[in-house]
Amino acid sequence: MNFIVAALGVLGVASSGPLIAATLGATSVTALAIAFWRNAIAAVVMASPVLIREPRQFRKITRYEFTWSAVAAVALAFHFACFITALSLTSVAAATALVCLQSAWIAVFQLFRGTKHRWPVLLGLGIALGGVAAITGFDMGTSPTALLGDILAIAGGALAGLYTMAGGKARQSMGVGTYTTICYGICAAIVAVLALAGGQPLTGFDAGGWLGIAAITVCAQLVGHTAFNHLLATMSPLLVSMIILLEIPGAALLAGVFLHQTLPAGTYVGLALILGGLAVVVIGQRRGKAAGSGEGSIAELGTD
Repeated sequence: MNFIVAALGVLGVASSGPLIAATLGATSVTALAIAFWRNAIAAVVMASPVLIREPRQFRKITRYEFTWSAVAAVALAFHFACFITALSLTSVAAATALVCLQSAWIAVFQLFRGTKHRWPVLLGLGIALGGVAAITGFDMGTSPTALLGDILAIAGGALAGLYTMAGGKARQSMGVGTYTTICYGICAAIVAVLALAGGQPLTGFDAGGWLGIAAITVCAQLVGHTAFNHLLATMSPLLVSMIILLEIPGAALLAGVFLHQTLPAGTYVGLALILGGLAVVVIGQRRGKAAGSGEGSIAELGTD
């Protein structure tokens, strides 16, 4: 059963990039519209069980919890704006690999805060950085648009790292349903403001556009992330973190099959370096935690 759930989880999160790219390319749906509806729908879905079973939980939210939830929401909103826009500028494989660097970004942020990582974590960061250089270098020679997409995806990964760290602060005392409702709700509101300011419509799409939005929300958000949250109760966090990394080759494979996206050979080398580097970061950080180093976890669920 765990194997089936894991397979569904990987398929769900790996389908995010290809589905978004296909929706942006074949319909009138805008990048911010996808981000808005995905978060708005997810907020309603996550709020429903809490409102039915424990409605008092929303009245018990402290200022500390709300503040960190809001910080996480701001980071998540701009993460989606960067990542979804990147998918219309560069390849799905490159954008997915670069945005999945959030674990590496968290390790970097921890370094600036004085955390001393073990050498495998630093080695993994170096390997992943080599993968970034390979991908952006080849895209630089391909087109300025692809390079801009790579930069936006890298920024999206950094924002995802900030989202994860802020969410960790809030989740110390908040239930997952309460936290995700507040975070996704605020995120949707911020994205709506960005869309209105940028002149991107949130409604008025054809049936294909709404179908794309529904598919992205169900596959990536509800199926993918729910599957991994379920696995965390029955499998070790290290194993779950390693399984999540399969999103990188999974997205590249799906984009190649369904969107017919082909990549330079060097880009595949970059994807492999990022995948390997992140695996070393995750394993090194977990071992450091097990050895009593006191470092916080940097292997968190992704946002895509």
